[in-house]
Amino acid sequence: MLNREYIRVLHVDLGEQKWKVAEREDLYRYLGGVGVGIRLLDENVFYNLDPLDPAQPIIFCVGPLSSVYPVMTKSVCLFRSPLTGELGESYAGGRLAMAMVYAGYDAIVLTGESDVPVYLDIGPDQVEFRNAEPLWGVGSGETGRYLRELAPGRGFRSIVRIGPAGENLVHFANLNVDTFRHFGRLGSGAVFGSKNLKAMVVYGNLDHPIPNARLRDYRRTYQEVHKKVTETELMEKYHNLGTPVNIMRLNEMNALPTRNLQQATFEKAREISGEAFADERLTRKLSCVGCPIGCIHMASHRKLFGPKSHDYETSILAYDHELIFALGSFLGTADKDQFLTLLEEVEDMGFDVMSVGVLLGWLTEAFANGLVGEKELGTRVEFGFTEGYLKVMRGIAHPENELYRLLGKGTEAAAEQLGGLDYAMTLGRTEMTGYHTGYGAALGQAVGARHSHLDNAGYSFDQSRDYDDIPGFVSAIFEEELNRCVTNCLVMCLFARAVYEFPIIVRALKSVGIEKSEEELRELGREVYRNKIRVKQKMGFDFKKLRFPKRFFETECLHGRLNEETMQRMLELYIQEVEQVMAEDKGARSFAAGPGEQHLRGKTSSPGPLH
Repeated sequence: MLNREYIRVLHVDLGEQKWKVAEREDLYRYLGGVGVGIRLLDENVFYNLDPLDPAQPIIFCVGPLSSVYPVMTKSVCLFRSPLTGELGESYAGGRLAMAMVYAGYDAIVLTGESDVPVYLDIGPDQVEFRNAEPLWGVGSGETGRYLRELAPGRGFRSIVRIGPAGENLVHFANLNVDTFRHFGRLGSGAVFGSKNLKAMVVYGNLDHPIPNARLRDYRRTYQEVHKKVTETELMEKYHNLGTPVNIMRLNEMNALPTRNLQQATFEKAREISGEAFADERLTRKLSCVGCPIGCIHMASHRKLFGPKSHDYETSILAYDHELIFALGSFLGTADKDQFLTLLEEVEDMGFDVMSVGVLLGWLTEAFANGLVGEKELGTRVEFGFTEGYLKVMRGIAHPENELYRLLGKGTEAAAEQLGGLDYAMTLGRTEMTGYHTGYGAALGQAVGARHSHLDNAGYSFDQSRDYDDIPGFVSAIFEEELNRCVTNCLVMCLFARAVYEFPIIVRALKSVGIEKSEEELRELGREVYRNKIRVKQKMGFDFKKLRFPKRFFETECLHGRLNEETMQRMLELYIQEVEQVMAEDKGARSFAAGPGEQHLRGKTSSPGPLH
């Protein structure tokens, strides 16, 4: 979007096998990323239809600095979540941002349902609909290997695909991006499955160069950012041990969720720690395109072909804190090989790892309490029993009975029907993340506009602030939420949030021809937040209906035992903050008059049916 004042949006209708490009001057003020994406979602979503109705859109956006500045590596995916029924907002690295930039698109909107399984080849001013019937039922890994051989655009290409979990509409199926990155949480993979869409290949080329408006300013700002990224301690943690360094730190804080949060310490934490993986299994480190850090840590997983064989197969799997928490401590998995065995299955089936791990933790207790039985599961489940967990995951990905179809709807849906809500570790119907640090972690995930991960740093405030000033604590979380609405318009990797402070963002934007003051950026963040809350509310979200499972208050954390009344007071204070920002909406631009309205401006092209 550099040196032009419009957003270039590709619309693809899978049912009609048609596509068109719109140049949207009205969206330019939102920069890109989630700012543009939330407006496109509101225009195209059908609020009266099921999240998995084929008419529902799924949207991908990049930002104005994508592939131009270091660590501007993410793309955002927006959709109506089948897991929660409301806003689905997910971020992924890899090569997709670069591929979209070099293909010439700021946003891609997919709608409709193909009659047969297909995958898309999306290039500069070109969309091809390809037969994916031979790939339907194939795992994510093999699908990637197949498409890498056939798809065009090597070097400037990204492959986004689903596994069997997405095909069978598991509500927490994810999208695999370039093998080692994912649009996780909230069920984007099921949205692909509902459209008979196996994969999306996006490719570009150097015929779509990235001009810079002020080359001298750009070089100066780029060098300053690059130096901070590579020569200071601001991002060293992510290159060294990566986020798995958190395993031992959280364990020592009494903050590592263990055995469905029955505990906050794991006696075998050292066996699955970042240090242990680095010493024994680390094979190499990778980066997303445009990032010099190398935060993707790869582990080798060596296994026999069969019990009587001396032939080995070695898999290479990316690991991080969330994966180790979800399949490790939360399930009582105390062995690296067992963890990697579970992880390989999760990757191939195409599950969100945190959702499936927390679901299995709840199921383990539900099984022990007699809420589900071995006959209907086809196995027993108990903490640390890898074979049982593998059987259940395969059953969810390929459901053959009502129990497995129910489990495929997520932890809260299963607990609502079968019982055990007090220990169903969900917040806003989304499975918890890997932090039991205190009020901030639980409140932050529940009230966050994504309420699927850590986008307001509540877990961090638990470690850096006390609770003596509860209104100040809540305000700090809310302010961080607003700030990240700005950084998520840029779609930068949030690992670099300490690098890209607002003055740097202003200068970086100016160097590519976008004039925004700090004050204007902060107001943009508030407007984007209001837009997100409006969409969520139209989908049925209500802050006052948020539930905090009793287990959060039963298991001691970093600050001891949490108090339900204090949590409720914090929620009420947060709602006040939201209401205040929503009331600031003075003459803001109205949203679309109805679902599906396009508000197209400028040139469009619609070549008609394609092969």
